[in-house]
Amino acid sequence: MTMTYYTLGNSGLRVSRLALGTMTFGTEWGWGTDRETARAMFDAYVEAGGNFFDTADLYTNGTAETWLGDFVAERGLRDKAVIATKFTMNTDPGNPNAGGNGRKNIMRAVDASLQRLGTDYIDLYLMHVWDRLTPAEEVMRTLDDLVRAGKVRHVGLSDVPAWYAGRAQAIAELRGYEPISAMQLEYSLAERAIEHEFVPFGARHGAGIMVWSPLASGLLSGKYRPTQAGNAGRLDGFRNTTHPGFQKFTEQNWAIVAELEKVAAELDRSMPQIALNWVATQPGIASVILGATKLGQLHDNLGALDFPIPAELRARLDSVSRTSRPFPHSYFGNEIQGRVTGGVATGDKPFGYAPPVLIEGEAVSVASN
Repeated sequence: MTMTYYTLGNSGLRVSRLALGTMTFGTEWGWGTDRETARAMFDAYVEAGGNFFDTADLYTNGTAETWLGDFVAERGLRDKAVIATKFTMNTDPGNPNAGGNGRKNIMRAVDASLQRLGTDYIDLYLMHVWDRLTPAEEVMRTLDDLVRAGKVRHVGLSDVPAWYAGRAQAIAELRGYEPISAMQLEYSLAERAIEHEFVPFGARHGAGIMVWSPLASGLLSGKYRPTQAGNAGRLDGFRNTTHPGFQKFTEQNWAIVAELEKVAAELDRSMPQIALNWVATQPGIASVILGATKLGQLHDNLGALDFPIPAELRARLDSVSRTSRPFPHSYFGNEIQGRVTGGVATGDKPFGYAPPVLIEGEAVSVASN
C-alpha cells in the first residue's frame, strides 16, 4: 500500500490517514496483545508508511504509553513519529485531583505521560472526555501554557459536546491560545451522530476528526451474527453493559452488518476494509485509528485505502446506516429555506468558497436550498 498524509485540521502537522491505536498494547484489561505482538504491529505499521500513533495515560494502566515510547526509541523514530496521547481519567483511586480536566490534573498528567513515553514533547495532547465540570477557559489556558512551555505541540478534544468544542475554539481564537487542531470521536457505519454537529464544526473551524472505533468495537469485522452466543469476540463480554461504546447489538446494526457483508463480497474485500474505507473517505475525517489485536488484522486493515468504493455500493451503505436527523437539523430542509429566501433560488457558491456541510449524510454548499 501507499500511505498518504493529511494536515491535521488547520495545522501544518502531517499525519497518515490511518493511525495506529495502542489501547490494545498490554494484557492488563484481560484482552489485548503481549509485547512481542505489539512490537510486530508497530513495525508493520511503520513499514507501511504510518507515522501517527494514538495512546492515552489510561490505556492498560500506562503500559501502552511505555511500550509505544520504547518502540519509537528503539527505531530512532522520534522526529518522524507523531504521538498523540490523552488526559482526564483517574489512575489514582481516592485522589479526586488525579483525574478530570482541571489545571492541577493536566499538569500532573502531562509530566507522567512524558516520562512513560520517554520523550520531552507530545505532538498532540487531547482531553480524553468531558468531565461535566471544568470550564473550557481553564482547559484551553492550561493547554496553551503547555504549548508555550514546549511540552506539547498541538492540542485537541475527545468525546465532548459540540457546544463545548465550539466554546473552547472560540476562547482560543479570542485570546490567542493554541487552537484545537483535532477532535477524537466515535464514528462508523453503526454510529453516525457526529455528522450533524461535529463534521460541520471541524470543517469551519479547523479541527480534523480522528475516528475511534471505526469497526464499531468489532461489530463490523464479520465475527458477530444476530443469533451467535458467547466467546467469539470482545463485544460478547459486553452484551449487558451500560457502556455506550459497546451497546451495538441492535436490529439496525444487524442490517448494516448484512449489507456490509454483501458489499464486501461484491468487491472481493474484507468487511473491515470496506468499513474503514467508508469512514476514512467521509467528509471532515483526517485520520482513522486502527485498533487491532493481531498482526493479521492489522495487515488487513492497512489495505483499506487501496481501492475505491463505487458510488452505487456506497449509496447502499449510506442508506442502510442512515439515521433520522435530530431537531433542529430536521427543521433545516428545503421548505424552511424557501421561506427564509422568499422562494428565490440563490444557487450554490463556487466550489471552495465555503466549506461543505452535511445534509442527510451528503456534502452540500452552505448556500444550497
